[in-house]
Amino acid sequence: MSAPETNVEKQKKQHKPALVGIRGAVVFALVLLLGLIGWVASQGQAPVEADVKIDGRTGEEEVVE
Repeated sequence: MSAPETNVEKQKKQHKPALVGIRGAVVFALVLLLGLIGWVASQGQAPVEADVKIDGRTGEEEVVE
């Protein structure tokens, strides 16, 4: 079955608010994704040391200064 009315200009005008909303959601998602990538990149380079290490030979805890 084909559509009875295929006035593309009229359909474009009627669907404009929905299309603007979809574009806005995509832009918002991209901004969030870029923010997440930037945050992960900035946090991922910091070395993290433990306060206490366990000696593998004796099993004793050693305090790291």
